[in-house]
Amino acid sequence: MGCFFSKRRKAEKESQPEDEEVQPKQYSWDQREKVDLKDYMFSGLKDVTVGRLPGKVAGQQFLIQDCENCNIYIFDHSATVTIDDCTNCVVFLGPVKGSVFFRNCRDCKCALACQQFRVRDCRKLEVFLCCATQPIIESSTNIKFSCFQWYYPELAFQFKDAGLSIFNNTWSNIHDFTPVSGERNWSLLPEDAVVQDHIPLPTTEELKAVRVSTEASRSIVPVSRGQRQKSSDESCLVVLFAGDYTIANARKLIDEMVAKGFFLVQTKEVSMKAEDAQRVFHEKAPDFLPLLNKGPVIALEFNGDGAVEGCQLIVNETFRGTKIFVSESKETAPGDVDSFYNFADIQMGI
Repeated sequence: MGCFFSKRRKAEKESQPEDEEVQPKQYSWDQREKVDLKDYMFSGLKDVTVGRLPGKVAGQQFLIQDCENCNIYIFDHSATVTIDDCTNCVVFLGPVKGSVFFRNCRDCKCALACQQFRVRDCRKLEVFLCCATQPIIESSTNIKFSCFQWYYPELAFQFKDAGLSIFNNTWSNIHDFTPVSGERNWSLLPEDAVVQDHIPLPTTEELKAVRVSTEASRSIVPVSRGQRQKSSDESCLVVLFAGDYTIANARKLIDEMVAKGFFLVQTKEVSMKAEDAQRVFHEKAPDFLPLLNKGPVIALEFNGDGAVEGCQLIVNETFRGTKIFVSESKETAPGDVDSFYNFADIQMGI
C-alpha cells in the first residue's frame, strides 16, 4: 500500500513540463541585504578625516584599527566597537549597545556612549564618556575622563535604538584592574575643559552636514560632576516618576537648578518595586507606590548651599500637581541620596 502524499508529489512532478526550469525555494534569510564588512571598519588610515553619517551603521559591529593621526566620527548607533593599535587619533562614537574596547592605543582623544567601556594596554587617552556600567581600565596609564557632552538631532533616537538611558552614566566611577602602589593610572579632566579643544568638530563637507553642538546646555546626556569634590556639604535627592513628560521635566529641573548655581552630581534611571520604595522613601512611600507600575523612575542629585530649598521651590512652582519626591531637609537629604543610589547600584549590578 503506497502513501497518498508520495503519489500526489509524483503526479505533480510528472505533470510539470520538461522544459520548465525548477526555481529554487526562497527563504527570508536569502532576501536580506548582504553586509559588506568594509562598510563597518576603518583600517590602516593615516592623516585623514573619515566617518559615517546617521543611518549608515544602523546597529552593526564596527572596527577601527591601525589608524594614525586620523579624525574619526561615527554618527550612528552600533552593536559593539573595537579600537586597536591607533595612535594620535580623535574618535567620536554614537551610542553603542554593547561594549567599546580600546586596545594598544596611545595619544587618542574620544567621546562616546556605551553599555560597557574597557581599556587595555593603552596610554594617554582622554575620554568624554557616557557608560551605563563601571568603566574598566587594565594595564594602562594616564587615562583621563570627563562627562559625555554632545548633541546632534538624531542622537536621542540613537540612544533609544541602542537601548541606553541618558540618565545612566557612571563615567567617573572607574575600576582599575592593575593598580600600581603609590600611583594612579587614571584621573578626571578639569571640570572647565572645553570639549572642542579635545574633540574638534569634523571639517569635511559630508560630516559637517551633521548639526553638532558641544554646549553643555544642549547635551543629550545631562552633564554631571560625578565623583569630583563636592562644593558643599548639602545635597538634595529628587525622584521623578514615569509619565508622559518625565524626561522633559527632568531636563527642565536640571536647567533651572544649574541656572541658579547648583551642581548636578549624578543621575539614574531604574525600576523600583514596592519594597524598594519603602527603603528609600520611608513614611512617604505609600504616596508613590501607585506610580511605580508606570515605568522606571529618574533620580537626580543636586549639590550646593540651599539645594534642598531650591529644589522644593522649583518643584512647587513649576511642577505643581505632579508627584515628585524631594528631600525634606538638609539633615535628611544625605540619607535619601545614600538609600537611593545604594539601591540603584545593587539593582544595576554596579
